[in-house]
Amino acid sequence: MASVPVIPDSYNHVLAELECLDPLLSALRLDSSRLKCTCVDVSKRWLALGSSGGGLNLIQKDGWKQRLFLTHKEGAISRVACCLHDEDYVAVATSQGLVVVWELNQERRGKPERIYISSEHKGRKVTALCWDTAALRVFVGDHVGKVSAIKINTSKQGKAAATFVMFPVQIITTVDSRVVQLDYLDGRLLISSLTRTYLCDTEREKFWKIGNKERDGEFGACFFPVGKSSGNQQPLIYCARPGSRMWEVNFDGEVQSTHQFKQLLSSPPLPVVTLRQDPHYTGSSCSPQSLSFSKLLYLTEHCVVTWTERGIYVFLPQSLQVLLWSEVKDIQDIAVHKSELFCLHTNGKVVHLSLLLVDRCIERLMRRGFWTLAARVSCLFQNSIVSCRARKNLPLDKLEHLKSQLDASTQQDLTAQLEELIAKLEPLDSACSSRRSSISSHESFSVLDSGIYRVISRRGSQSDEDSCSLHSQTFSEDERLKEFPAHHEDEQLELENVSHASVVIEADRNETFLPFSIPLSFRSPSPLVSLQAVKESVSSFVRKTTEKIGTLHMSPESRGKHEAKDDEQLPELTLNPVASPQEEKGSEPQNCQLPEEDRLRDLKAATAEAIAKLQDPLVLLEPQCMRRVLQEWLVHLEEKFNQEHSALSLKKSKAVCAENQRAVLEENLQVAPADRDPVDKEQSDILEDCIENENTDETCVSKSTCENGADVTGPLDCGFQVSPPCTIEPDVLKDLVELTTLCFELCVFSAGRAEAEESSEGSLPPAASGTLACRFMQSYFFLLDLKRVKQCIITTCATSPNVWETYIAGLKEITCHSPVALAMESEDMLKILKLLHDLGPWDDNPLLLAHAQRLYEKFGETALRPLIKFHPSILPSDIKQLCRNDLAHFLAYLDSLVKSKPEDKRPFLLRSLLQPESVRLDWLCLAVSHDAPQRANTVDEEGNPRPRSHLFTWGYSQLILLLIKLPADFVMKEKMADICKSHGFWPGYLFLCLELDRRIEAFTNIVHLDDLSLLNGEDGSIPETIEEWKFVLHLAQNHSTASHQHSPQNGNAVSNGGLSCPDCITVENVALLLAKAIGPNRALPLLQECGLTLELSERFTGVCEILRIAEKRQRALIQSMLERCDRFLWSQQA
Repeated sequence: MASVPVIPDSYNHVLAELECLDPLLSALRLDSSRLKCTCVDVSKRWLALGSSGGGLNLIQKDGWKQRLFLTHKEGAISRVACCLHDEDYVAVATSQGLVVVWELNQERRGKPERIYISSEHKGRKVTALCWDTAALRVFVGDHVGKVSAIKINTSKQGKAAATFVMFPVQIITTVDSRVVQLDYLDGRLLISSLTRTYLCDTEREKFWKIGNKERDGEFGACFFPVGKSSGNQQPLIYCARPGSRMWEVNFDGEVQSTHQFKQLLSSPPLPVVTLRQDPHYTGSSCSPQSLSFSKLLYLTEHCVVTWTERGIYVFLPQSLQVLLWSEVKDIQDIAVHKSELFCLHTNGKVVHLSLLLVDRCIERLMRRGFWTLAARVSCLFQNSIVSCRARKNLPLDKLEHLKSQLDASTQQDLTAQLEELIAKLEPLDSACSSRRSSISSHESFSVLDSGIYRVISRRGSQSDEDSCSLHSQTFSEDERLKEFPAHHEDEQLELENVSHASVVIEADRNETFLPFSIPLSFRSPSPLVSLQAVKESVSSFVRKTTEKIGTLHMSPESRGKHEAKDDEQLPELTLNPVASPQEEKGSEPQNCQLPEEDRLRDLKAATAEAIAKLQDPLVLLEPQCMRRVLQEWLVHLEEKFNQEHSALSLKKSKAVCAENQRAVLEENLQVAPADRDPVDKEQSDILEDCIENENTDETCVSKSTCENGADVTGPLDCGFQVSPPCTIEPDVLKDLVELTTLCFELCVFSAGRAEAEESSEGSLPPAASGTLACRFMQSYFFLLDLKRVKQCIITTCATSPNVWETYIAGLKEITCHSPVALAMESEDMLKILKLLHDLGPWDDNPLLLAHAQRLYEKFGETALRPLIKFHPSILPSDIKQLCRNDLAHFLAYLDSLVKSKPEDKRPFLLRSLLQPESVRLDWLCLAVSHDAPQRANTVDEEGNPRPRSHLFTWGYSQLILLLIKLPADFVMKEKMADICKSHGFWPGYLFLCLELDRRIEAFTNIVHLDDLSLLNGEDGSIPETIEEWKFVLHLAQNHSTASHQHSPQNGNAVSNGGLSCPDCITVENVALLLAKAIGPNRALPLLQECGLTLELSERFTGVCEILRIAEKRQRALIQSMLERCDRFLWSQQA
């Protein structure tokens, strides 16, 4: 394993992006090329985002709910500032230089209102906004150096005062250059310009220049409030200087010292912890950085944050230290609140970062279930974790829990690094090492005749603290793990059903020990593992204990006392002898590992034989031969994982139930053997029936199994097998998955030869074949390649919707305990989408479909548009399956997906989605049949276009045109043309006719549409030959005659489409188009040949004369230019 650079222990802080704001920006429509975020500010309650469209979004940080949207017609939002001491006020600067102050009226639940509009800086660019820390006053700075103050009179002081008293704008000062930054604290205003920094006492109206040396460029300055532990010390001021320097200034404006950070910034950058990419640390130092800090911001206690085009820098200026610096590119602005940073990038993207201690960061990642990222951060910062402070907040058991969540097969390097870290911690933790000893050396179990298990503690082997009960140990781990997410709380709720009091500690060494040991570590990763092991051991011996209970003979009095005592001490003593499927799955790999390997030996041999046969080219190229090989192999698979497993589990559960019932009935009968009433007699009969059922149980199970196998159309009431029932080696599991998926793709769903041949050959009805596929998935869901199965269902099982529903049900079964599934109970779709985004990247993980299905079922069409962000993890074919009952929703999603891309990239996107090619026709039929005009309005009784019907609005016209303009073969183009013609989408039909070289048909439809603009040269629809011109002229003549016969003359309207309809297709309009195309001198003989000169008016003659004159002038101009060129060339030759 290659060594990974480790971050030195001097760095114990990190910038972490624990929440992604991309779904929020998408919901606010701030992620498009037309509309983007231009400024940002933050307070305790609000996140304020200004947009280029003049809108201000105020989002409540608690839950990220959009609460308010304020519009401004004065231009785009350039600056925004929230009032920190009264969050009911916010100030906004627009691109026109106006400053608007809003009162949100949240306390009175009223509408937000503008309470002040300042035009003092109109026509200038406002570069800084700052609120007073005590009064309602806003300070404004612009690009020419003017600084003003706006005093607000609030309606909270009285309606009359708010209405009639408007304080004028106060001009504070005008500095020598653009204002870079404003800051305010305790009556003093700090103004940082391009040349120097000024300190202003706003109460006494006094000004000081800070320092004597000027500077040239954007340099910031900020107040530095002292902490509570500093007594009465006055605040400090820090001013940025060139060359990575800062001035430390007292509150009176006197420079105390200069801090140089240039050499300190030669350290390598720390990675930003984010789900977007894995954190990496090079470890190699870089050259000293000479930087200009454009702004300085006070961040939490003792920290100052700034940024450049290269990254973010956090300093401890009082101790002259660089807390950290990280590479973050293209930052435009940053807003801070306590330890939170909201970074606005130049492309309008907003990123939420938090400055955290490393152990706190790892802890939060584990709460959210980001195990891999938490492990990587732990390995990078292992030096900090080994330190005492991190050990206190991140104990060893949490690291072990983190390790248990990693996939040992695919994350071997990461697991090994984490084990090295745990090994460094273990020698320092004596309590941990002592508790890791085996159970046999410290504690043992014994079982009483009543069925109570006792844990016998060997006192003296360790301290009383270390020899605490399982109850106290589990309780302490529960306390430590309360910080984990909601899906772990579900596991804790299940544990509460098993009473901690049912495991009793005694110091009696004379008790008989059980002849077995449980490999139970007292440092288990979670309380679930500890109690699960006890439950498994109890369930494995519960039959013996029930027999002992059944043989007890007690008097009614002693029995009543014993039950009362048990009820007081053991309120939940009774354990269910029938383990749940989850418990059986968990217990079998531990208790029956060697027998499972023996059981799988035949299956391994059959799998190897089947793979060898399938590699034969004669078998591989013949589907029927492949099916026969798979059928032979499926016999062994069903024997191990389907019939045998289900029959044995059913038999075992029935036997335990019958045995338990018999024991209870025997106890009831032995209470009063002399006084048996009819009820007791009936119970005795039931007991005899139970004994008989035990003897015939195996026969009943096999019979029911056969019946289920024969009834291929019966109800699907069995559960999913989503995890292996026993331990399977990775190599064997890979081969099983390949063969099982191949069975599904070739429709080999049963080992029965007749039934399998019918299903594979397609002789079974679609419903029966679909039912077989569903049952196959339910039985072997853990052995299927979910990606290939999904593609197979979409392409081959379109007529069986129950197959897709079964597939989605299996995915839901896998994800039923995920954080997203638990969050579905809330009504906040935005929170769910953000959680989905944080759990990414999804790549092409099919589990995302289960969450998409839940979202669509809960929120409907509204949930589809945000799913665009998950493309290509979710494809349109998946959305079509989700919306198969309402395809209009699918069309809306597809249209939004295409429009989310730039116009030049839309054809490439659409072409990549058309797999297979036949999907194009399906999508085209959907697009022309939804949100479209009535066919009667576009097509007449004879099937011809109605006049001007191509001008109707089609909801998905852009999508239709993209589909038909993509490259395709001749047959596909003809089919698309027929679809467009049948639905009356004439723009697409004309385009396809011209592409298919059916120009006569195109001209005929253009004449019927009666729009002369269609006969232009932009798309090649203008006639190209004399024959085409003659054909169009005759069509126009017939069309004019038909229109004249069907429509009466009104007043002095010019017939033949003259002045009254210049865009209509008439003989005269077509003749004018002909004259413009080939010239009037050639057009007149052609019109005479067609016998159409009598239908032309004086307007045509006038236009022809104008065309002749223009043609002569053009020829003369060309001749003149040629002569000049000729003279120039001859002069150069001479």
